[in-house]
Amino acid sequence: MKRILLIILVCLGPLLKAQNTDQKVILITLDGLRWQELFTGADKKLITNKDYHGSEALKEKFWRNTPEERRKVLMPFVWSHIAQEGQIHGNRTLGSEVDLTNNMLFSYPGYNEILTGKADDKRINSNSKKNNPNTTVLEIINTIPEFKNKVFAFGSWDVFPFIINEERSGIPVNAGFETAKGENLTDKEKFLNELQSQIPSPWSSVRLDAFTHHYAIETMKKHHPNLIHIAYGETDDFAHDGDYSAYLNSAQTTDFFIEDLWEFIEGNPFYKGQTTVLITTDHGRGTEPLEEWKSHGSDIENAREVWFIAFGKGVKPLGEITSKEQLYTTGVAPTILILFELEKGIKDYMAEPIKL
Repeated sequence: MKRILLIILVCLGPLLKAQNTDQKVILITLDGLRWQELFTGADKKLITNKDYHGSEALKEKFWRNTPEERRKVLMPFVWSHIAQEGQIHGNRTLGSEVDLTNNMLFSYPGYNEILTGKADDKRINSNSKKNNPNTTVLEIINTIPEFKNKVFAFGSWDVFPFIINEERSGIPVNAGFETAKGENLTDKEKFLNELQSQIPSPWSSVRLDAFTHHYAIETMKKHHPNLIHIAYGETDDFAHDGDYSAYLNSAQTTDFFIEDLWEFIEGNPFYKGQTTVLITTDHGRGTEPLEEWKSHGSDIENAREVWFIAFGKGVKPLGEITSKEQLYTTGVAPTILILFELEKGIKDYMAEPIKL
């Protein structure tokens, strides 16, 4: 029934009127980044483990005596700016829990849950390139006249055009090894197009995150989208490869990307003071036995455990949440709708939003 009502909602999209047309939302996802590294930094069992590309050099770069020091050297922007100005949920050692509701515990089901506000284990049960039958929050926003053609998505993984159902939704999705297209490409877009073909990715279906990041910012400069999804992917793929060194370095680089994005937002009149940034992940990873840090899925304990970050416009500066709570990633999509003041008439169609 909820699925039918969502379809009806999209059909009625042109009849909806956004109450907050100045609002901008950036949804960022970091594929498969464990909450353990986010909140406690480098893992003692992995950082010098040669089986996973650990080394003394890696330890010198990322190891510190306390979890607070380790996490700050790993993700300095998160634990300086965001910890002061936003909210960081999911430190399970303090009672703050964020979980998935799907039982697949891998990427497509995780992204479906984040973007649609519900799990769909019956139909979303593989990573196959099949168009999502469910309606994402991106598509809902794109049906509203004020935001038509103001919704974009960028992803390192080449399955995102199917997760977002680019064909049906009409949302431009630049993912995998796609290049910037269209007339009036900027010099940087032309350079990225050329460079992407010259720098090989370690993987056949995932490009390096630097291309995803810079393509997204160039689009923000040109088209000023009100809603954009940026999906970084390296952390998951380096983890699957068993390369803890690359996993940590990629996590740190993504933190730099988020800082770069925020600096762009704060320096752009269209975005400054009007932008909310939401960040989460599609699944967790294993912890014990040790080799399961590389993996996730329904047979991996801890793969359900994730995290959620928010900062920017409308977000109370609560910092790291240290009280007992239970959040779910199904709350991300309705939270985006509330930010655009579209909760009236749709609150019954999705999960409980996350209070910011």
